[in-house]
Amino acid sequence: MNCRRPLLLCYMAIGLALLVILMGAWTRIMDAGLGCPDWPGCFGQLIVPTSQEQIALAQHRFGGIEIDLFKGWVEMTHRYMAASLGALILLLAFFGWQRRKEPGYPVCLSFMLLALVMLQGVFGMWTVTLKLLPPVVTIHLMGGLLTLTLLVLLASKLRQFGLSIQRRSAGWGLRLAVIILFIQIFLGGWTSANYAGWACNHWISCMEGQVDELDFRSGFSLNFNAEQNYQGGTLPQPARAAIQMAHRVGAFVVVAVVLLVSLASLPVKNSRKPAILLLILLMLQLVIGVANVMYGVPTILAWTHHLGAVLLLLCLLWLKFSHESGVRDG
Repeated sequence: MNCRRPLLLCYMAIGLALLVILMGAWTRIMDAGLGCPDWPGCFGQLIVPTSQEQIALAQHRFGGIEIDLFKGWVEMTHRYMAASLGALILLLAFFGWQRRKEPGYPVCLSFMLLALVMLQGVFGMWTVTLKLLPPVVTIHLMGGLLTLTLLVLLASKLRQFGLSIQRRSAGWGLRLAVIILFIQIFLGGWTSANYAGWACNHWISCMEGQVDELDFRSGFSLNFNAEQNYQGGTLPQPARAAIQMAHRVGAFVVVAVVLLVSLASLPVKNSRKPAILLLILLMLQLVIGVANVMYGVPTILAWTHHLGAVLLLLCLLWLKFSHESGVRDG
């Protein structure tokens, strides 16, 4: 029961999913989410218009919208990469269909991934057509991270396929850590979608020398106008400050939980390397988060912070599966 081809394909999909997530973050940070105002093409074309005739036609069709070629290419590159990832996941689902009668093959997981990536395509379209509506942007981010997580899970199951090994529980602590990290990434996505990263300029309190005014009701309200353009953010300062401070509280919870599970995993066979790496990534992510506040969220630090969150998730999943292997072999 050889799984070499689907496993290799799964590894390729994991790498591409990571690139798609990071490219999506770069698109967001460069304010290029509406670099192409239509979907799936760009100003009615499959590629960004470049010639003077194409640009003039695009401006005529889209009401004189200024065309920024750089932002257009950033957005379209993200779409091309996402479409390629969808093709790889479609192939994984095809392998699943081919081997649906083989006991133990992760058929359901393969089709769950296909359904998820199709849903991601819909949310990608809504991100543009609803003009960066914050709930849609945030859910789209979480969908990307869930896709990456399920691909890692699929790779783990494919590696175990055909072996008479029963997987044991990784423990409630690691499962809880994964859930809490997902919640924190959601808060980070909500912060980014509402342009709340600039709301506070002090790393402990929100505004240095001022009494913090936090409006959590407005900050986390789902009452949005689908006709409005949300590029640049529309919430008042107290609402953005509330989002930023909620994200910071979540960071302290993540640090506490991940620190505990990392230290608890050090004695487990096969878990030392991922546990040590997780501790290093956790400290780096904390430092980068503080630096973002102190230096006003510069582009490279904002993107690095997003990268750190994704690496934390991957390392935590590595620790989870390594822990299972260590408990099984110990």
